[in-house]
Amino acid sequence: MAAASPVPVVNLLSDRAHPCQALADLMTLQEELGGLEGRRLVFVGDGNNVAASLAFAAALSGTELTVSSPPGYELDDDIVERARNLGGTVERVTDPYEAVREADAVYTDVWTSMGQETETEQRLVAFRGYQVDTALMEAAGPQAIVLHCLPAHRGEEITDNVLEGPQSVVWRQAENRMHSVRAVFAMLSPSGGA
Repeated sequence: MAAASPVPVVNLLSDRAHPCQALADLMTLQEELGGLEGRRLVFVGDGNNVAASLAFAAALSGTELTVSSPPGYELDDDIVERARNLGGTVERVTDPYEAVREADAVYTDVWTSMGQETETEQRLVAFRGYQVDTALMEAAGPQAIVLHCLPAHRGEEITDNVLEGPQSVVWRQAENRMHSVRAVFAMLSPSGGA
């Protein structure tokens, strides 16, 4: 599309990337934590498009990223290598309880993304133990905030009491999606956002 278009093309979501979501995530982390450099972000769930864009965003912002996924659903090797080549610290840890220890933020996304509906039952089995619930957040500690790019499958990847709880910044994160995309469009305008 970009090669055929005389105007900029912005990826708002694709199977491999979700870069505008990652911008909103960084904005939310900045607002909530006061800075990004050296912060520890843990993504619990499928090594999907959200996790991939987080890997690049984390690398470019000095945020350490750990991705905790069940075997077979890890963040792809090429994504990890590219993020590390950008100077990022990206780890893959199978045990979510080990992964979240001393995290500044715990992030999750749906286990079954659009287009994967035929895999739902298989994924529900594979991701057992990867739910962001009270026990996992206790392992992370009271300092950890909770992120989710929405929409959530309540009771699957995240429980209601965590999504709606005091550590959750999900609603601010959702609002920041609008602001971050507006900023991208403003920067791409002929006046350069001026």
